[in-house]
Amino acid sequence: MIADLHLLRTISAAMRHRQIGEGLSNIHRRLLHHGPDTVDELFERHVVKDDNKHLDDDEKELLTRQRLTSTRREALSLYRDIIRATRFFMWPDSRGVLWRDVLRENARKEFEAARFEKDPEVVTRLLIGGRDAVQAAIDKLVEKQKEQIEKERNESRR
Repeated sequence: MIADLHLLRTISAAMRHRQIGEGLSNIHRRLLHHGPDTVDELFERHVVKDDNKHLDDDEKELLTRQRLTSTRREALSLYRDIIRATRFFMWPDSRGVLWRDVLRENARKEFEAARFEKDPEVVTRLLIGGRDAVQAAIDKLVEKQKEQIEKERNESRR
């Protein structure tokens, strides 16, 4: 599951840095040709297996700590990315509060609400959803800025 999360992060990073051309086609090609051929293979690859039956309590605790540490790092990385992304939202809303502050406050509330979540599947789902939301917000912002620039160019030509 963590490997899948890292793969999604790699794809997201490639898209974020606009290396969509050859890099994304290589990733896409790799995903297509090395994926599961049947539904059974898909389940076998992605369903969590309990291979820890032969481990003692100390080893299980160590594995649990490692998983928590990696998801903690992922969550902190996501939170930092949200804070960085909100720098671009500098206009006020209808109440006169900057969107940057509104977005940061909402992100903090979301993270606090999920702070004590223990289920790794739910945590992973939240992290992936958060990454997708940040990327979608940035993409919309870029699109609107391009439209605004094009509008200004058209007005200056007249």
